[in-house]
Amino acid sequence: MYFQTLTESESTHSSISEHQNVQRRKLNTFIDLFAGVGGFHIAAAAVGLKCVFSSEIDEPACSVYESNFGFPPHGDITCIDASEIPDHDLLCAGFPCQPFSIIGNRQGFADTRGTLFFDIARILDYKRPTAFVLENVKQLVTSDGGRIMDRIIAVLQAMNYEVDFRVLNALDYGLPQRRERVLIVGRIGGLAKFAWPEPNTPMKPLSEFLEKSPDKRHYVSDRIRNARQKAHQSDIKPSVWHENKGGNISSHPFSCALRAGASYNYLLVNGERRLTPREMFRLQGFPDSFTLHEVDTQARKQAGNAVPVPMVKAVIRELAHA
Repeated sequence: MYFQTLTESESTHSSISEHQNVQRRKLNTFIDLFAGVGGFHIAAAAVGLKCVFSSEIDEPACSVYESNFGFPPHGDITCIDASEIPDHDLLCAGFPCQPFSIIGNRQGFADTRGTLFFDIARILDYKRPTAFVLENVKQLVTSDGGRIMDRIIAVLQAMNYEVDFRVLNALDYGLPQRRERVLIVGRIGGLAKFAWPEPNTPMKPLSEFLEKSPDKRHYVSDRIRNARQKAHQSDIKPSVWHENKGGNISSHPFSCALRAGASYNYLLVNGERRLTPREMFRLQGFPDSFTLHEVDTQARKQAGNAVPVPMVKAVIRELAHA
């Protein structure tokens, strides 16, 4: 297995000179793996880094990525040889979360999507960037009793990266969205000067993220609206009403986590309409200048798969300054 291969070759990358050289190297360039529509790209570029390579398998997402950044991502990362990837200082990857998500079956590495982490590992092992930042759902930390996270950390440490991880919440970085994600960072030469960004950005009001006159197509039917309002009443306005898997409804001055594959009725603004695609991207921290997919279902899926830009930007900034 690749985990065993990495462990056996650990000594290949353990020279003192490598540590010294990388420790002095600034972060100037990055690659964007499992790129989606480019949340990591926006965050890293805002810190001053240049993207030299990206990869995404979903064609509609690739189309949106190209529209916004001027070049299409390469395709399936499992088919790309590491030698074809340009040298870079920072590897960014929001690798597929379905194997670990509370919404999915939580099969971990038993799910073929879970093994895509090892494509990240083979690229790190070959290209030796100074640092990396990975993102996934918080359930990754406890998946399979913590053994999956232990294995991930062991693989990364075997390549002489000092590694740390923390669960962060988009609510703490200005966005009115309760979205908890685990961020895993690593750097050759150590993380002694790295500090996790303090969650001290006040949440902006939900009203700033909502469209003033949303199209009527976003409103639910009378039947759905009446059923929701019969089951729940709220004094909070504006609010997002959240219906969980058990059918319980709650309302908050923020959105619960956006999802890619859920019924679009599980989050309703004031119990009467769905979030628009633009609102969903705003809740992820994307600027209004960002070009969205013209089909609502695709745009919603892409927003649900994206990373909260201000949150990952804060982590990348700290990692770059380290």
